[in-house]
Formats: sequence, structure tokens, C-alpha cells
Amino acid sequence: MRRPRPLPENLRDRAFHIDDARRAGVTAGRLDAGDLAIPYSGVRVPAGRDLESLAARARQFAERMRPWQFFSHSTALALYGAPLPADRVSQRLHVAAHRPDREPRVAGVVGHRLASGLADLREVGGLRVEAPARAWRHVASWWVHEHLVAAGDFLVGERGLLTLDDLAAEVARGPGRGQAALEAALSDVRVGAESPAETRLRLVLCAAGLPEPALNLTLRAPDGRFVARLDLAYERSRVAVEYDGRQHAEDRAQFERDADRWHDIRAQGWVLVRILRHHLHGDGQTAVRMVAGALHETGWTP
Repeated sequence: MRRPRPLPENLRDRAFHIDDARRAGVTAGRLDAGDLAIPYSGVRVPAGRDLESLAARARQFAERMRPWQFFSHSTALALYGAPLPADRVSQRLHVAAHRPDREPRVAGVVGHRLASGLADLREVGGLRVEAPARAWRHVASWWVHEHLVAAGDFLVGERGLLTLDDLAAEVARGPGRGQAALEAALSDVRVGAESPAETRLRLVLCAAGLPEPALNLTLRAPDGRFVARLDLAYERSRVAVEYDGRQHAEDRAQFERDADRWHDIRAQGWVLVRILRHHLHGDGQTAVRMVAGALHETGWTP
């Protein structure tokens, strides 16, 4: 069996449109060879490349997007790096256009036709993407509170994509679908959260009536030496809450470093509560009991 002729160098490692390939001298027969996948009509991807991740599907579809179309909703948030829930709708590709232009109508793509006059677009990795605050607004029509807050925490986090004022300004644009959910989420978004699990832990603890903890507090020894950056901290009670999502301590050296850090935190007079992944399963009440018990031990009362 003859091996397919090599593609031009600029087409070998990426998705491309067949028109670009033809202009580069690639024949119709070569475009139908078995070493090229066809994720969307008119688009080819060399074998061995990522076909399934959301970012890969966005890059593939971008090859056939119309100039007025852009990635929106959960796809836009994913391209910014925000955490997404695992539901099927959020994992699909969302592409929008503003009236009077038309959204795509393609299998595997959720098309949205949005109101005119509200265009606010960015470029992310060469892709046209709606502004992060607008994308956050749009997912409020189906995301639950925890996921909205986790995305909001990410957007106002250390990457500096947005400020709380930016999110507040977007919420103030209402009303619209999901407006009540958006307002409730804004009230719980905090600067400083560094993972969706930390956000979930904070929300679970506060919903149970425990005080709201400080986020990623820097703990130093009396001589100024850095000890740790605490995920959640009750400074008055000197209770530190650390989330550890690892199921197994496979890296022995890292585990030993962590164990030394845990010892050092306790040596500064703090009570350390380590929350593991299974403590947050279900309604998270195991984590609540662990943190509440530590707070009670240090004299806290509701």
C-alpha cells in the first residue's frame, strides 16, 4: 500500500481548511487519504493530533468559521482557562453571532444568535472569543451556583482577567436569562481562590453556618521565615484548612515535603485540618464536621 504523499510543511501539525490545502497544491485525492481526519466539513486534521479536547475542537472549527462568528458561552470560558462542569451541554462547542448575522448550523456545534450592539470580543490563541464577563453571563442560564462561583473565582484570580467590579458591571447590565443566578453567584465570588475544589469547600463550609475563611493566607514564623500558604484560614482561631485532591501519595519526595510543611504549620500553634477528595463527596458534610470540630476545639461557638 502506497504511503500518502507528505503534506506541505505548514499543514502537517494543525487543522486546516481544504481551500488552504488546494492553494498549496494538495490534490483532492490526497485530501481524502486515510491519514487525515474530517472533524467538520471542509476541515482536515493530520492523524495523531488531538481531536477530542474542547480546545482542539475549537481550533478545528475555527478553520471554517465565518468572519462574524466567535466562540461563546462555556467554550469561551474554557479557552480562557476557566473550570467547566462535566455536563454534556458545557462540553459541546458553542459558537455565536450577533444579529443580523447568522450563527452556524453544524452538527456537533451549539449555535447562538445574540442581540445586536453587544459585541465585545477578544483574541485568545488566535481564536475569536467573546469577553469573559459576557461568557460568564451566558452560562448562568444553565450552570448551578457552585460552578458559576468557581468560574467567577477563576476570572478574578491571579491571572487578572477581570476584577470584581468588571463582574458587577456585567451583572448590572441585566435583566436576562439567569439574572437571579448571576446575582447570587456574584455575592459569593472571592479574589484568592485557586481551584474549583477550594471554591466548593468554602461554599460548603459557609452554607453550613461556619465563618467565612480567608483565602491563601501567607503564614510566617515569628522570625519572618515563610512557612506555608494556607488554602483556607481562620486566623482568629488559628485553624488552617488545606485541600488535597490527590488520591494516592505517588511522589514520595513531594509527600515528604508536604509532611514537613504540615508539621511546621502545627509548630506555629495552628490546628491543621486536611480535607481529602472523598471528604467533599456528596453534600460535603464530612468536611464540615472536620472543620467545625477544629473550630470548636479552639473556642469558636456559632
